[in-house]
Amino acid sequence: MSEFRFLGKKASGPTDTVDLIEWKGQRILVRLDCAEFSSLCPVTGQPDYANILVEYVPDKHIAETKSVKLYLWKYRNERAFNEVLIDTIATDLFGQIKPRWLRITGRFNVRGGISVTATAERGKSEYRPT
Repeated sequence: MSEFRFLGKKASGPTDTVDLIEWKGQRILVRLDCAEFSSLCPVTGQPDYANILVEYVPDKHIAETKSVKLYLWKYRNERAFNEVLIDTIATDLFGQIKPRWLRITGRFNVRGGISVTATAERGKSEYRPT
């Protein structure tokens, strides 16, 4: 992609889509560690905080990181269960980036004495890193 919507520009709000960068390199594992994710509990409306780890093996594109940050920002005011969020993010990013393989792990902070870790994978298992 030759034109970026977000890179080098002021962000005015969240986005539904990520910018893509053409990938012609060898097989690699990309890890994006997003430490400041937040959403809302669907029942109480209280904030849920998490560390979101995005891992993927690119095919034809890699995700531009600022747009990934803005994409995750869209969930800040969303009311959803932690597990549903991780499933949704995995499906959405897999459809946008179209990697060979993708895994999203959400490590949600303790609330009510219990922490939640949810993981969703998409793509061909033979590309899963060992």
